[in-house]
Amino acid sequence: MAAVSACRRPATGLSGPVAYPIIGALHAMDGHRDRPFRRFAELARQYGPVYAMTMGSMPCVIVNDYPSIKEVLITNGSKFGGRPDFLRYNVLFAGDRNNSLALCDWSWLQETRRKIARTYCSPKVCSSNYGLLDSIASDELEVFLKSLAAITVHGSERVVQVKQPLLMACANMFTRFMCSTQFDYGDHEFQTMVRTFDEIFWDINQGYAMDFLPWLKPFYVGHMRKLSTWSVYIRRFMMDAIVSKRSSYTKAVSATMDNDCQGNDDEDDVEEEPTDFTDALLINLRKEPRLQMDHVLFELEDFIGGHSAVGNMVMLTLSMVATRPHVAQAIRDEAQQVTGGQRLVRLYDKPNMPYTEATMFETLRVISSPIVPHVATEDTTIRGFKISKGTCVIINNYEINTSPAYWDNPSVFDPNRFIHHKSGAKSCIRKPEYFLPFSTGKRTCIGQQLVSGFGLVLLAGILQRYEVKATAELAIPEARLALPPDTYPLILTPLNGSL
Repeated sequence: MAAVSACRRPATGLSGPVAYPIIGALHAMDGHRDRPFRRFAELARQYGPVYAMTMGSMPCVIVNDYPSIKEVLITNGSKFGGRPDFLRYNVLFAGDRNNSLALCDWSWLQETRRKIARTYCSPKVCSSNYGLLDSIASDELEVFLKSLAAITVHGSERVVQVKQPLLMACANMFTRFMCSTQFDYGDHEFQTMVRTFDEIFWDINQGYAMDFLPWLKPFYVGHMRKLSTWSVYIRRFMMDAIVSKRSSYTKAVSATMDNDCQGNDDEDDVEEEPTDFTDALLINLRKEPRLQMDHVLFELEDFIGGHSAVGNMVMLTLSMVATRPHVAQAIRDEAQQVTGGQRLVRLYDKPNMPYTEATMFETLRVISSPIVPHVATEDTTIRGFKISKGTCVIINNYEINTSPAYWDNPSVFDPNRFIHHKSGAKSCIRKPEYFLPFSTGKRTCIGQQLVSGFGLVLLAGILQRYEVKATAELAIPEARLALPPDTYPLILTPLNGSL
């Protein structure tokens, strides 16, 4: 009771750790820098599922239970559409995080860009775009497996740095689908681009004291310079290797330089059909006067950068499987049943491979990849408590993903928890509403279909060809989807008689 009586009662009416000048309530993290969400869960048992916690100078509310999370993301989602104004986010996006699709505040720009992307990132199964996804995933899987075969010998066990070629395969899947551009794995510029995106993905998944204590910026000068260098490199690569080669880019530049074209009087624009996502962005740049070239470049970067999430997720799933051979065998058996052992798994096989998809979901549950914090864009409430505009809301899905209140035996890795087995009917995925690997509501991850589709094809394809084992260096992160760019290898042994 002493700890509770010591805490302040903020304007929200919520209890929480006492805040001191300058540092706020950061002292309550009690040395849990690498496991902040575990600490948030511990504090929830002291202060309740929703509590106030000033982080440095930033007023925050930590939300730890599903009813409250649902209120933030769905019921009152329109009032929590902002993102925290971290210095790192701004540096990564040319001084303004609102250039980013994921890290910007909700606005007409966010809505417009999501509308353009929806056709390509969430294609219907019967659409031509879905057929293209299937073809690209299969083609690139073959290229990727050939790259692995070049560093393994039939029947022999090899320690392999899987992550790098895996990320290149994911990157090519994205650039082929969104930009109609394919790169060779030996291309140095391509390798650098993939590595740089992975560095950025790793950094965004970290927490830094400077995020909540911006006065520490002088101590992070070198780090901020590195972020800026990465950002500039990615932008130049996208422009030089992809965007500037488009005829639609030339038209877009001409249109933005000619004020007479601002009125959207060009009849050709109405008839023009985009060849891919890049074209769609450039065509909309000419049609929408409020869009600028930077908006197009950053949106393209955001979606191409999604390959890092796919690659890291597959690498983590392989790591889980590497210590659980029965899971790997179950995926192989499912692939055998679907393909008849005559070919590699395709994207169109996904509805018939619930166990493989469930294995990825179970990996996401166990690691509890965090949801990007939200910020209240107006005065509102959570569970009746007043929340002031500008308050940062931290969603603790670690608590939901690991609590016995939501899962049976949550410490056990069991993909079957996501499968609905019905007598006489085909098994299918059953995803509880409180499982939020891609968030939910208006700011749900628009690329989740690409993540799960490409991820499934890569995971199944690798296991059709190889037995995967862990090395002593294997280390699974907590509440983090990212692995370090230079991470642990895996042991690959080619399977006899593999495709």
